Order: sequence, then C-alpha cells, then structure tokens
Amino acid sequence: MDWIKNLVIGRARNLSDKNIFHNMSLVALLAWVGLGADGLSSSCYGPEAAFLALKSHTYLSLFVALASVITIVIICASYSQIIEEFPTGGGGYLVASKLLSPTMGVISGCALIGDYILTIALSVSSGADALFSMLPGGVLGYKMGFSLGVVVFLTVLNLRGVKESVVLWVPIFFVFVGTYTFAILWSLATHLGSLPEIGHGVIADVRTASAETGLIGLFAVLLRAYSLGAGTYTGIEAVSNGLNTLREPRVQTGKRTMIYMSVSLSLVVGGLLVAYLLYHVVPVDGKTLNAVLFETMTSAWSPGLSRTFVVAAMSSSAALLIIAAQTGFFGGPRVLANMAVDRWMPTRLATLSDRLVTQNGVLLMGAAAFTVVYFTAAAVNVMVVLYSINVFITFSLSQLGMVRHWWLVRDKEPKWRSKIFLNGLGLLLTGGILILLCVAKFDEGGWITLLVTGVLVGISFWVKNHYLHTQKKLHRLNELVAAALADDATLSVPVEKTPPPCDPNARTAVLLVNGFNGLGLHTLLAIVRMFPKVYNNFIFVQVGVLDAGNFKGAAEVENLREHSRREVDRYVAYMSRRGFYAESQLALGTDIVAEAATLCDRIAQKYPQAQFFAGQLVFKDESMITRWLHNHTVFELQRRLYHLGRAMLILPIMV
Repeated sequence: MDWIKNLVIGRARNLSDKNIFHNMSLVALLAWVGLGADGLSSSCYGPEAAFLALKSHTYLSLFVALASVITIVIICASYSQIIEEFPTGGGGYLVASKLLSPTMGVISGCALIGDYILTIALSVSSGADALFSMLPGGVLGYKMGFSLGVVVFLTVLNLRGVKESVVLWVPIFFVFVGTYTFAILWSLATHLGSLPEIGHGVIADVRTASAETGLIGLFAVLLRAYSLGAGTYTGIEAVSNGLNTLREPRVQTGKRTMIYMSVSLSLVVGGLLVAYLLYHVVPVDGKTLNAVLFETMTSAWSPGLSRTFVVAAMSSSAALLIIAAQTGFFGGPRVLANMAVDRWMPTRLATLSDRLVTQNGVLLMGAAAFTVVYFTAAAVNVMVVLYSINVFITFSLSQLGMVRHWWLVRDKEPKWRSKIFLNGLGLLLTGGILILLCVAKFDEGGWITLLVTGVLVGISFWVKNHYLHTQKKLHRLNELVAAALADDATLSVPVEKTPPPCDPNARTAVLLVNGFNGLGLHTLLAIVRMFPKVYNNFIFVQVGVLDAGNFKGAAEVENLREHSRREVDRYVAYMSRRGFYAESQLALGTDIVAEAATLCDRIAQKYPQAQFFAGQLVFKDESMITRWLHNHTVFELQRRLYHLGRAMLILPIMV
C-alpha cells in the first residue's frame, strides 16, 4: 500500500539531501500566510462583536480600535524579543519553563494545546457557517458533516508537511488581504470630509455614556467591548513556537513575520471598526456586519461590479476562516513535541514521520478537533465561549517570564529598561484581558476550558513522574552492570588483547544498541554468559533517531551522527580489547525499524552465520497505558526480520 501513502501523504524525504532544511523551511511571506490567517480570520467576527457590544454608543468604537491596535503592536513587539532570546523556538512553553519554572511551563504548554485544538474546531466551524450562509437553506443539514470532513482533510494535508499545507492557501489569503485592504482604504478615502463629524460624535457618546452609567460604567463598557475582540490576538505566539521551521536566518525571518502580522492585523481590525462607523453600519438578520459594510460601500457601483466584489470578499472570508485552522496544526504538534522531549508528554509525540512531520502530534490535534466539532455539533456560539482564554494564560506567563529575565540580567543588558518596559506593558495588557475573559466567560462555560486545561496539566505531571521513576530504575541498572563488569571474569580482564582478523564465515553476534548504557551492556553480558566461546565476531548496530528535539538544522543532524558514532564505537573498542573481532554499523532516520532492518539484512549477507540480539526493558507493574509511554520497536523489528528469514533473540532486562 506504499503507493497510496505516497499519493496521499507524499514520498519519504531524503535525509542525505543537503538542501532539505532549505526546501522545507518557510520564508516570512509563507509564514505570514500559515500563521497570520488565524488573527486575520477573527476580523470576520472580532470587530463585529466589539462594535455590537457598544450598542448605541458606536462612536466609542474609535477607542476600542485604538486599544486593539496598541495591543497588537505591543504583543508582536514583545514576542519579537522572545524570538531574539529563544532563537531555536519553543514559544510560550519554553519561555515559561526556562524563565519561571517547569511547572509554569507545563501550564503554559497545556493551555496552548487546548487553544490550538479550539482554533482548529472554531475556525473550521466558522468557515462552514460562512459558506453555508451563501447556499440554499436546504443544504444546511450537511454543515456538520462538511466541518468534520474539512478537519480530516486538513489533518491529511498537514501530514504532507508544513510548507505543502501553506502553499495551497496562498491565493485565497491574498484575495482576502486585497479585498479587505481596498475596502478599508476606500472607506477612509470617500469619507475624509466626515472626520469632523466623527470627532463630534465621539464627544457626544462619551458625554451620554458618562451621564447614563458614570465614568466607571463608561470604562466597563469599553473594557467589555475590548475583551470580546480578544480572539484577534491568537496565533501571534505561533511564530516563536515554530521558529525551527522558518528560513535561515530564522531570527530575522521570525521578526519579519511578526511585522507582517502586526501591520496586517492592526490595519484590518482597526480599519473595520472605523469603516463600520463611517458607513453607519447596523445589524441585519442573516448577515454579518462585514457583509452589510461591503454591500453598503458598493451600493453606488454597477450591479455586476458590486456583486463580484461582495462575493469575492465574503467567499475569501469564509475560506480564510478554514485556513486559520492551519495555525492549530502548525503550533499544536510543536508544543506537544517540545513537551515530549522534556518527558511531560509521551515521547512518541516527538517522533517524526518519513516526511519529517510530527505525525503523531498532527493526528492527535486532528482527532481532538474532530471530537470537539462532533460533540458541539459545529456550533460556533458554543466554541466561542471556550475560546481565547487559554492563549492569554500563555501570553501572560511568557510576558512575566521575560520581565523576570530582564530584571535578572540588568547588569549585563544595557537596554534592559526599554525591554522590561515593553514586556511589562505586555504583561499588564495580556493579564488584564485574561482576567476580563475569565470573569466574562466563566459562568457561560469558560470553566470547561479551565477544567480541561487543569486535567491536561495533571496528565502531564503523571507522565513526567512515570518517566522519572523509570529513569531511576535505569540508573540502578547501570550501577548493577558496572558491578557485574567488575566481577566478570570473561569481560573485565584488564590486559589488552589483539583482536583477530575478520572471518565472515565465523559465528557472529549482531547486537542492536541505543547508546553505551546499562541496557546494551547488560544484553552483551547476557550473550557472552549464555553462549560462552560461541561467537567470534560482534557487530553493534545503532540507529540515530531524528525527532523534534534534534531536527533543527543540518548542524544538529551532524551532531546526532557524531554522537551516535561515538556511542556505538565504545562497544567496538570494549570488545576489541578483549580479543574479539568487532565492528559497528550506523544509520540515521526517523523509522528505527526500517533503518535497523536494512542494516541487519546487509550484515546477514556479509556474515551468513549472523544471529541477531536485542534487549528489552521489562517493568514489574506494566499496564496498557505505561506500555504506550515506551517504545517496543524490538518486537516489530523481530517480526520484520522473521519475514526476511532472519532469526532474532530478544533478551528481557528486568528493571
């Protein structure tokens, strides 16, 4: 079935290609498309929610527009500083872990995971709403099926790779940017004479609102409208989170992407709020405020031109909402992978497919979003309540971490005052919005988001404790092996012996290892004791595994190769000094079984009497869940070798 996989997902990437990182990476423009769609798509509902929250005091929208633009600029600028300090990526999870504490990092990471899942579900459902609103009412019953199908399609598309999933949406993205930018500039250009009227209207609304509710009430109205547009800022953190996928020089590419996002978000969000005011847009049943704005704006045009523009703008809006789900698929698997590298999540979430994609993370995000869409029946009004709280948890922790960082390095950083001011201002804004969102949405269902995030944090600590417990047992195994070597009469002979020449026809033990450690040495000791004086040749096989932790550039891959070579050569030196012929075989790849099977088959052709061995850790209190936290690749490799007609013996190592 490989041809089906190659057709749907794509052929395996060639790790020997020196340009592989360059070909897979995103330039700033493509990163803007893949990540900026989340924020820009919120213009389809964020500015509208803020504008409607003001009710009859619509001129106050100028204050909301100004506050939104300032917030966007500050968050983008503060995340540019994070990009500079963390050039290898990691985003809010890494910032909170390094600058605050691992616990804060876990909370930040789990909050981001929940936010990205909701980003996918909400974006797809909102896009489906927009598309089906332009179709006859009789097809409305298919909306949920369509939404679920889109989630599946996006999941498969992202299994092909980040760049491939982004390039597909470039035309739609720029149709949206072009139509909305034109609409905003047209609105301003045709209403230059109305600016004095707007000024008078703002003054009148301030006086009226103050008289009705007082200054505190006026401030509360503005805060509520401002907080309802908070979904606009989601996606900004995804650049720092996935910095390792950007084109070199990554820091400059990331900062350029932040500028694109800042300018486009500010223009669209602030511009739409002003345009609503200039055209005195009022709600119309069955239509969004954007649709009303475009129809009002083009009413004096020719019918054909007006219809074409409105259809292009609204269709691109609907499509962009679906494209915004890319941010969830872009950022979510990377957060999972980073947490998996640190053992807060199952380590298999850091593994890469042969397309060099964090495949398990993509599948998990897709499955979670599918579940949310299914159980909410693709109801946008339900998901909106749950949305955007989590991202401000991450925002706030990241800003707090950076403030603490600048304070600690104030003696070494000459510009620490300006930098701590920027991150401090970001902390005040994001922390304030977080409090507002929790208060406004808690009783409406926001508590569900906080509960789910808390459950994720609890699961993360359970996983971490399991891995720590396992690590202690492995350290104990290393100590036992060291003691056994000291007492072993066969392998601990201190005198140097000259290894014999290679005899391909001699009995050969082929041992699969993963570093020079207790597991490998314990297995080696067991072979010698179980089969004394049987094997003359010892071949040690190691596969250097590329995962999200080391697949960050050509230099990192080369470091992995050198480290793996040093580790396996220690076995060779160890057995050579004891009078055995020994050699090593090394490969790099994402699929341990496939690479190891290839090496074993090659060895068996050279050494006809080869016998393959591998050690497998056995835990006393295993369960289905704990087994899933560890890889059992030796069993799969054994089956693969059986199909090739090769014998393999697995030695259990009790820990």
